[in-house]
Amino acid sequence: MSENFIALDKETRPFGLQDLAVYQEHSVVSREIVRKPSGTMTVFAFDKGEGLSEHTAPFDAAVYILEGDARITIDGKPHTVKGGEMIIMPANKPHALKAVTRYKMLLVMIK
Repeated sequence: MSENFIALDKETRPFGLQDLAVYQEHSVVSREIVRKPSGTMTVFAFDKGEGLSEHTAPFDAAVYILEGDARITIDGKPHTVKGGEMIIMPANKPHALKAVTRYKMLLVMIK
């Protein structure tokens, strides 16, 4: 098991999503919090100007911006998504992510 994976206790306890991934200069940091056959949940921290290049995924994915501003391009159309906002990236549509400011997000991928 990766050290970036959080093994959730059988006992439910609250935790802060923003604290799970820490900004690093010139980097994208990720921390997977749920990995199940039905999907994953991962928290990311993007330094300003960093991003993920255009790619596709075989599953729908929901992105919830925890703080900061992101430019998320889906099928060639750019969207500015701010803290507290969410966007759905449909399966098999090309998408890319870029940090307008430092930002943190929760990615929920449904298989």
